Amino acid sequence: MLKIQQIFNNKKAFITYITAGNPDLETTKEIISELNKAGVDIIEIGIPFSDPLADGPVIQEASQMAIKKGVNLSKIFNTLESLKGRINTPIVLMGYYNSILNYGIDKFMEDCKRTNVSGVIIPDLPFDEEPEFYEKLRENDIDGILLVAPNTSEERLKKLSNYATGFLYCVSLMGVTGDSKGPVEYINDYIQKIRKYINIPIAIGFGIDNQEKVKSLIDYVDGIIVGSAIIKLIDKNKDNKDKMFEELRSFVKNLKVW
Repeated sequence: MLKIQQIFNNKKAFITYITAGNPDLETTKEIISELNKAGVDIIEIGIPFSDPLADGPVIQEASQMAIKKGVNLSKIFNTLESLKGRINTPIVLMGYYNSILNYGIDKFMEDCKRTNVSGVIIPDLPFDEEPEFYEKLRENDIDGILLVAPNTSEERLKKLSNYATGFLYCVSLMGVTGDSKGPVEYINDYIQKIRKYINIPIAIGFGIDNQEKVKSLIDYVDGIIVGSAIIKLIDKNKDNKDKMFEELRSFVKNLKVW
């Protein structure tokens, strides 16, 4: 299992998000392989959920499509198992806590280790609401990646610094994924406030969909996260895999400007 923080050693990280099972699990496996070959540094795999509160319409639709096709955590782990030894990019699972509770926390931990999952992001589980879960992740050598937003207080950042591992997911705006407004204008002040208390890499996401936005952010952070723009590209080419993979490679090359 690759350690996430090692990815940030002396370089910036390009992080992509895809929804597992969109358009199907076999294609998901191929997309992961293509992103690995294209030079993506960390791949987030979204666990489909019926009410993804932090996600905008693009990821919500992808999630609903996957659920209708019967995609669940068990099938996602089977897909990741089939990729063991074939990719070297760290995998991070991103999903909502109810999915993990229903699956079983201990079984979830075991299967993360079995399939070389390096980190977990749970947008609806604050670190202080279920600290035992984050401690279990740490015991299993899995990074519990936490989120902060522009309105996160300095007091909360101080507390969060004791729990955050891997990298800190810095939400770029007050909204949901895919918001075309893009990153906050006061990005310098925002990131400086975070760095006063956080000593692990900071990656920024939400609303980042073109090279111009990446260039405006990359000097302030340690990593860039792109999700909805990748999902749109996949959806547009779901009937032509060759074109999909070609555009994915081109998209990564265009946005990885450092």
